Parts: sequence; structure tokens; C-alpha cells
Amino acid sequence: MKAIAVTRYGGPEVLRVLDLPEPHAGPGEVRVRVRAAAVNPADIVLREGGLAERFEFAPPYVPGMDVAGVLDEIGEGVTTPIALGERVIAVVVPIGERRGSYAEYVVVPAESVVRAPSEVDDVAASTLLMNALTARQAVDVLKPAPGRTVAVTGAAGAVGGYVIPLAKEAGLRVIAVAAPADEPLVREFGADEVVARGDDLAARIREVVPGGVDGVVDAALIGPSILPAIRDGGVLAVVRPFEGEPERGITVHRVRVSDDVRSTAALERLRDLAEQGVLRLRVARTYRPEEAAEAHRAFERGGLRGRLVFEF
Repeated sequence: MKAIAVTRYGGPEVLRVLDLPEPHAGPGEVRVRVRAAAVNPADIVLREGGLAERFEFAPPYVPGMDVAGVLDEIGEGVTTPIALGERVIAVVVPIGERRGSYAEYVVVPAESVVRAPSEVDDVAASTLLMNALTARQAVDVLKPAPGRTVAVTGAAGAVGGYVIPLAKEAGLRVIAVAAPADEPLVREFGADEVVARGDDLAARIREVVPGGVDGVVDAALIGPSILPAIRDGGVLAVVRPFEGEPERGITVHRVRVSDDVRSTAALERLRDLAEQGVLRLRVARTYRPEEAAEAHRAFERGGLRGRLVFEF
């Protein structure tokens, strides 16, 4: 099968299209014939070797955590309401012999696969689960209650754009941190207030919420400098390791998508919200596998308002 892979860690130039053995579903697994695979920050971490110290697995390394396609093969012992040939989406953990979603076929636990959103093409569908599941976990650790306030950094990005509607659904007041040009977009997502990103951000959030927000979802990786925006005893949800010390009783929660990749009910709920239009699926551009290096360079330049997607 065709796959985008790396045999050594490095920059975008190490990505290659390789012919790898076709995987098959084992007990408890299913196989997806991939139609589209989205590019995510975790893919860059894998390509650069950021997982090498924590996990030992042999090259070639195939990135990719988001996939859309059709259910192609069902392993032994699997009971699923999804029929062979149905359109599906899945969240993938690209570690070990099963590898990631940048390939014509991917094998995953049956619990990690749900039907694709209806009325949405495969390219758009492939952008949902990784980022929406991250957002769902981040909102959950805030222990949301109606009337509480959350600030969201990187509010116009892939994760932030899902945090806002999920937080609003939970009854939270949302302060979005975004560039001025993105204010109309984040207000469309449901933000109650918008604060421009930049220096003295915590102080400017305090101008809107003098007592400090109850929590922050730091999708923009701002780090410790956002802590002064949070009230004593509040919560900070982070998507990468936190390089600093909490203060004033603030709890820092690291969000890990891998913790919930088998939570079928959570994945189905996110799919349903996408079908209802609560979660907006955004695609910036599509690429062929042979353009993998170009896609990763574009991703690393930033400024995207939607995901980059490989079509297979």
C-alpha cells in the first residue's frame, strides 16, 4: 500500500511515499480504506522524533491521527453496527506496528471508529475527531457549570474553534483570544467577548473579567504567562507539557487525546454535533501524498484557518 512515512527523524524533507505491506484487522480491530487524512501538530512531533524517548517502535514511521474513509475489514470478535463499505471516521494512535493514518489502509481498535457525519465529504470529515476530542477533554477538565467563565487562546485555530461551541453548550461564558482579523470568525463560533492576542494578555483578560476567569484552555501554547488571567483556585487546560509552576492554587491539566481514543460514545457525540452544525469542519487545502513535504512546510508556517488534508 502507499503510505507517507519517514525512516529517519527530521524536517519536512524526510517525508517519503513508500510502498508498505498492507495491514489486516486482527482480533478487536477493524481496517479503514483511507480516503482522507488530516495534518495535526502531533504529526510534526512524530516526524521530528519527539516521541522517540517515550516509545520504542521500528521505522518506517507513519504519522497521522485523523482519518476518514470506508470500513474495509472487520477483525475476529468485533461486533459493530457499521457495515462493510460504510463511510467512517476514526482517531488513530500512530505508535507501534499499526502506524498512523497517512496511508491507503489503517487498522485501529473497533471502538475508535464511528460513522462519518452525513452530508459531509471525506476531506472535511477527516478534520473532526483529533481536534474536537482535544477540545472536549479540555472543556471537561474545567468542570463546567453555567455562569462560569473560560478564556480560550488560539480561539480561531482548529482546537480553539471547537472549544468555543463546546464551552457554550456547557453554559460557560467564553472569552476568545484571537487576532483582530479573526474576531468575526470567533464570534460566529459563539464567543461572548474577544480579546486581542499579544503582550500583556493576562492583564487585558482581567480588564474584561476583573476577578479572573475560572479557567483557560491554552490552545495557543502561551504557557505560564497566562496564569495571572486565572482566578485563585482556577483551572488551566494545556495540550502540551506545562513548562512552569502553578500558582495560587491553580490546577494544571494536561489533555491527552490517547486517553479517549476508545471512547466510542464520546466520538459519536462529536460526530453528531458536526452533523448538527454545532462544530464547524474547516479545510484549508488538500494535498496529494507526493506533496507531503510541502504540506508540512505550510502547516509549520502557521496562520491556517482550517486543516490541511491528504487525499488518498
